[in-house]
Amino acid sequence: MTKSSKRVNNSQDMSWQEVFQLSKSYLKIPLALLFIEAIYWFITQPSNTLVPIQISEAWIWSGITNLIYGEGTATLTTNNGWMTQVNLHNENFPGVLDTVALYVSDECAGVHEMLFISTLIIMTDGVSQRLKLRSIAVMCGIVYILNIVRLVAFYPIAVDSCALDPNNPSCLNPVWEYHENIYNWGFLVVLVFMWLVWFWKVGGPERTLESKDNKDKFQFAFRKSWGRVHFAIMLLATLMLISSAYSVTTNDQAMEAKEILDFCAYSSIATNQCMAAQNDWDNAIDTAWSLATLGLIMAASVTIKINKLEEKTLEKDTTEAE
Repeated sequence: MTKSSKRVNNSQDMSWQEVFQLSKSYLKIPLALLFIEAIYWFITQPSNTLVPIQISEAWIWSGITNLIYGEGTATLTTNNGWMTQVNLHNENFPGVLDTVALYVSDECAGVHEMLFISTLIIMTDGVSQRLKLRSIAVMCGIVYILNIVRLVAFYPIAVDSCALDPNNPSCLNPVWEYHENIYNWGFLVVLVFMWLVWFWKVGGPERTLESKDNKDKFQFAFRKSWGRVHFAIMLLATLMLISSAYSVTTNDQAMEAKEILDFCAYSSIATNQCMAAQNDWDNAIDTAWSLATLGLIMAASVTIKINKLEEKTLEKDTTEAE
């Protein structure tokens, strides 16, 4: 009997336990995506969390715009102290300065999309870890380039729409609609398509069916032997947790903002000072969450060790299963 016919017979005689195990293998992908989504949310609560990537993308965005559409069509400037803002210039743009000011926020840096596609690849069964790591590096590079292309497309869209209705703020509506469509579902469609192409190219369906014979299996265990690097990472994680507590409890600016907020709430007033204090307090809380999350992730990565099962153990398990 061939291997394929065995699979057909086995699939016809699946027990409820096998159905449950199969369901778990499929459910782990959305659960992993939800976990990564939560971590990303905590990390990016303070503004400009991913500022190195934001700066690089703003610089490339400005340079490519000037290269394609002419020198002076884009200028790079600061936003909240960081060189992440790109001002687009055209005589038909609304306003006295004929300028549209845009900036690369941490949400627009493309890291969210990189984590999404990386999680899909990591959670795919039947593919070797080495191939997964290489694929993640390539996919993240493609996402970075696609995000630059998305940013560069802002200028021609704005120019074309404002050429029909010069100096009218509503002429920029197509730009915001384009941004919302790409941000809400456009990138999601592209990422899923990229993963499906990768899954087919690496022989995903066949590899998944043969995953029980894959030698590239791992198990999680608590680390027993510690080196200097591990202690150094744990020290850094501890410092992050301490900094997290400091950013709320002993930070003078945060404590002053909290006092102002308490006074505003007691007096039932909403002044500019109250709103500024609210912003400072929210940023302190967000920073605390971000640092605490990073510290816990670093501590977990050191405390928990991933061991590759020996080939003999795998052969033994396979023999017992047969």
